[in-house]
Amino acid sequence: MSDRLNRESTFPTEIVKELGKRGFLGMTISPDYGGMGVDNVAYSITVEEISRVCASTGVIVSVNNSLVCHPLNKYGNDEQKKKYLTPLASGVKLGSFGLTEPGAGTDVSSLQSTAVKEGDEYIINGSKTFITNGPNSDTFIVFAATDKEARHKGISAFIMDRESQGFDANSIAPKLGIHASSTADLAFDNVRVPTENLLGNLGDGFKISMNTLDGGRIGIASQALGIAQASLDHTLSFLDSDDGPTRLSKKQSIQHKVADMATEIEAARLLVYKAAFTKDTKDRYSEEAAMAKLHAANTAMKVSSWAFEIMGSRANLEKNMVERYLRDAKITEIYEGTSEVQRMVIAAARLR
Repeated sequence: MSDRLNRESTFPTEIVKELGKRGFLGMTISPDYGGMGVDNVAYSITVEEISRVCASTGVIVSVNNSLVCHPLNKYGNDEQKKKYLTPLASGVKLGSFGLTEPGAGTDVSSLQSTAVKEGDEYIINGSKTFITNGPNSDTFIVFAATDKEARHKGISAFIMDRESQGFDANSIAPKLGIHASSTADLAFDNVRVPTENLLGNLGDGFKISMNTLDGGRIGIASQALGIAQASLDHTLSFLDSDDGPTRLSKKQSIQHKVADMATEIEAARLLVYKAAFTKDTKDRYSEEAAMAKLHAANTAMKVSSWAFEIMGSRANLEKNMVERYLRDAKITEIYEGTSEVQRMVIAAARLR
């Protein structure tokens, strides 16, 4: 089914509903707010295994858990948790994280969306782009400047309902990979948000976004790990089925490539699980998350490319899974912070 959904660029609505019923959309959230209440290692393994079958579904799960439920749980007040976190963690609703803009990706302080206080409301204007789950989400965490002169210290976070007047989410298609995942441009035209929907304190938006992205990187690293493992699985299956007189698996060059694939994946897995464990046990996990995402994304690209090369022309067929793995892998080097950003985070932690 996942192959058909990806080929048809169809959002896996029924699968997501079922995952929600089983608690997979709010895994680390307390059962008091509709979640499963497990640790981040279990969550990471889950995203890895889902992505091993369908990377599109993997990122849907990752975004709802890491980018929506986590900041609501960490920074939301009791009323916000009851109203928004509970339906999101229990799978009744789906969420999106609205940070990236056409002219502000890595440099969050350059975002142009604004939120102006008027009475007991904030009026939001601006736009966002490349927002995962956007066309299918009910709830959005949106970042806007409440004091543009203060740069990153003047950014605030807001909880927004899909039905807010003046708000629109337009699908972006087609994409290179993760075809069953929906992506949107968001537009805000004098959207009125009540003051009680301010997440955290005024001016906390930059802090909230950075902390949230640290956790999100572990989710994407897990997605990349699943893609890499699926690529190796498919390669081994292909080599096992080759029973001709000149079996590829007997060639030393192929054996060495398989050894490299397996070793890279195991190294990535250890980094990903370490990052998840660090999030469970320490307040700061930026460096560990960056290392996990950097190496896991790089591994997904290398292993899926090697798998493609081993299979040769047969891998170029549209229905061949390796072709999909290679396309899906690329985005893991880009969203939730590019590989270059991960290197910046790691270097900053070491060069003090």
